[in-house]
Amino acid sequence: MGFLSKITRLRKNRRFEYNPRFYDDKGKGSPYRIEPKFDQFRSTLNNQRGLKNKISNALEDSRRQGDRNVKIRFVIILAILILIFLYIIDFDLSIFFS
Repeated sequence: MGFLSKITRLRKNRRFEYNPRFYDDKGKGSPYRIEPKFDQFRSTLNNQRGLKNKISNALEDSRRQGDRNVKIRFVIILAILILIFLYIIDFDLSIFFS
């Protein structure tokens, strides 16, 4: 039995005492937690479940004012892509004019 227990027993993990060199105990947060820079501005991080919460978050995001230049650029790009698509399918614009 003694020989069999030496083969089958699990080894204990070694412990290492790690103290970060530049960690200030009086600072905020843990030195081991890596937090991305813009997490405080993201609205998708809160883990709220349910259809009502998802819809309210979507409505809240739509009310938020964005950059006006980005909106104008998006509309211009969308119009160009629509015109290219209409040209490819040979759409005749004369049906709108008499």
